[in-house]
Amino acid sequence: MPELPDVEGFRRVFQSCARGRVVRRVDVRDPGVLHGVGARGLRDALEGRRFAEPERHGKWLLARTDGPTVLLHFGMTGLLAPAEPGDAVQAHDRVLFTLDDGRQLRYRDQRKLRGLWLAHDESDVGRLLARQGPDALTVTRDDFEAALSARRGRLKTTLTDQSVLAGLGNLLADEILWRAGLRPDRRARELSRPELRRLYTRMRRTLRSAVTAGRVPPRASWLTGHRDDPDPVCPRCGTRLRRTRMGGRGTVWCPECQRDGD
Repeated sequence: MPELPDVEGFRRVFQSCARGRVVRRVDVRDPGVLHGVGARGLRDALEGRRFAEPERHGKWLLARTDGPTVLLHFGMTGLLAPAEPGDAVQAHDRVLFTLDDGRQLRYRDQRKLRGLWLAHDESDVGRLLARQGPDALTVTRDDFEAALSARRGRLKTTLTDQSVLAGLGNLLADEILWRAGLRPDRRARELSRPELRRLYTRMRRTLRSAVTAGRVPPRASWLTGHRDDPDPVCPRCGTRLRRTRMGGRGTVWCPECQRDGD
């Protein structure tokens, strides 16, 4: 599932390929990924418009133009793929944006769980993002501590709640909690001030590394690099990792390194 680092990578792809370019054509191959706008409405709104600097908030990509803004959410299987003139269209390419230099940006998504929204002005953007918490990459420490201290839920479900903090998904939450030495089933509001600060610091460092990699990297030194092993062990201490489900998500953690809360 695309998380903040993936979407930041898509933003950079959009920036390098489309910023300053005019939308020559919009091809909607599957209107099922459009929300609140039809294929003709999207074409009429975007064709002839010039893409501006793209933005990201959490897992949302904001493709701004000199008029409306397209908001893209990638769900579990979505991605943004650049294409050269003549490249074959793939089976799961749902919307194609052809630019004035002939290149394309393609919204590709197998399962179609989210999609594209059209915001005509900033009030529309605000309405669509109203339920999003602060962006996990830019949130201040004070706002982070205040957000978590007010929550009764468990740490894992709190970190992945987009209304609390936008951008963290399953892999990042497990990785950050492992690095911070905190159990995923701790209650968020029970964390001490030093624990909150440690969690914030580990989150920032993990995000910076993942953004550089363009994904949550399955490195040998990361928990992420071992979560899918048949018999996974902690890369730090060698203890057998535990698997459970929390908030409907598969959760992996180390009972030795994450002993807080016993």
